[in-house]
Amino acid sequence: MSFGTRFKLSFMMFLEFFIWGAWFVTLGTFVKNHLLATDGEVGVAYLSQSIGAIVAPFIIGMIADKYFAAQRILGFLHLVGAGLLYYASTLNTFSEFSPIVMAYMVCFMPTLALANSVSFRQLKDTEREFPGIRVFGTIGWILAGLLIGWFAWEKNNTLQYTFLLAAVASAILAVFSLFLPDTPPTKKNEKTTIGEVLGLEAFGLLKNKSFLLFFLSSIAICVPLTFYYNFTNVYLNEIGMESAAAVQSLGQVSETLFLLVMPFLFVRLGIKKMLAVGMFAWVLRYAFFAFGDAGQGYWMLVMGIVLHGICYDFFFVTGQVYTDKLAGPKIKSAAQGFISLATYGVGMLIGSLLSGKIVESYVMADGHDWQTIWLIPAGIAFAVLLIFLLLFKDTTSRKNVVAE
Repeated sequence: MSFGTRFKLSFMMFLEFFIWGAWFVTLGTFVKNHLLATDGEVGVAYLSQSIGAIVAPFIIGMIADKYFAAQRILGFLHLVGAGLLYYASTLNTFSEFSPIVMAYMVCFMPTLALANSVSFRQLKDTEREFPGIRVFGTIGWILAGLLIGWFAWEKNNTLQYTFLLAAVASAILAVFSLFLPDTPPTKKNEKTTIGEVLGLEAFGLLKNKSFLLFFLSSIAICVPLTFYYNFTNVYLNEIGMESAAAVQSLGQVSETLFLLVMPFLFVRLGIKKMLAVGMFAWVLRYAFFAFGDAGQGYWMLVMGIVLHGICYDFFFVTGQVYTDKLAGPKIKSAAQGFISLATYGVGMLIGSLLSGKIVESYVMADGHDWQTIWLIPAGIAFAVLLIFLLLFKDTTSRKNVVAE
C-alpha cells in the first residue's frame, strides 16, 4: 500500500472517531445540565445509538452495496451530519433535541461500516495492515476527550460547543471523502433480501447451545454496558472529578494496549476464559465506581475507567473472533452483522431504557445514590458471568460446529 493511501485511510479513521468522541461521552451531562433533562431522558438520548445501529444495515445493504460508491455515501452522510450537529448545538429543550440526535445517529452509525469498507477494499493483508489504520480512530477519540478537558466545557457548562467541534470535523470529513480511494458497490446487479441485510442467514448458529448462550449473554451484558456509556460522565462530574471526559479517554488508551496483547492471550487462555475475564472486569469496574470517590478513592475511579480495555476487548473482540471461527466462510459477514444487531441494536436499546429508569429512581436530595446504582449493573454482570461459566463450552475446534 502506498504512503498516500495509508495516510488517507488513517486520517479518515481519525476523523470518524474524533467526531463520535467529541460529543457522545459527555452527552448525558449535556442533556442534564444544559437541557435540564431527567435521567430517563438521558437513556432516551443514548437510545439513538441503538436506533442508528438497527437502521445501519439497511443503508449499507440496500443502498451502499448496490447503487453508490462507499466513499460517496460516507461523505454525504457526514455532510448531513454536520448540519444536524450544528443545529443540535443551538437547541435548549430536550423535546427539540431528542429527534435531532436520533436523526444524526441514523446518519452516523452506517458510516462506521462504510469507513471499514473503504479501508478493507484497499488492503491486501487485513490482519496485518488494518490495526495500524484503525488505531488512528482510537487516537481521534482520545484527542476529543482531551480537548473537552482542556477547554473546560464540562466545568463551565458549555458542552454545546462539543457539537460545534464535531460539526466542523464532520464537514471536514465530508469534503475529505471526495479524495478517498474509489470503493464502488459490490452487489450492483444482485438482489438483496431483508434477511441478508439483517444477517439472518446466521440464525442457524443458534442451534449450537453454546453459541445461543453467547448470543444471549451478549445481549444481557449490554445492559450494564449502557450504565457505563450513559452515566459515567454524569457520575464523575457530579462527584467533582476535574476534566472527567479527558480522564475517561484513559479507557481508550487501555483498549488500544490490550488489543496489542490479545493475540498472545488467545493462545494461553482460549475463548471461554477470555470471555469470562471480560465479564468479570465488568463486575470489578462497577465495584470500583460504587466505592470510589474524588478524594482518597480517586484511584478506584481511574481503575474503573482503565478496565474498559479489558471489558470491551476481552468480550466484544473475542466474541467477534469466536463468531468468525464458528460461522465458517459462507456466513461470516452475516454472523457478524447478526451479533452487532443483537448487541448494539437490541441489547443496548434495552439497556438504555432500563439504565435511565434505574438511575432516575435513586435520586436523593444532594444528588444520586451512586453506590446503589453501580452495584445494580455489577450484579447483572456477575449473574451473566456465573451462568456463562456453568453452561458455555467452546466447540469451535470441532468439525460440526453448527449443532451440538
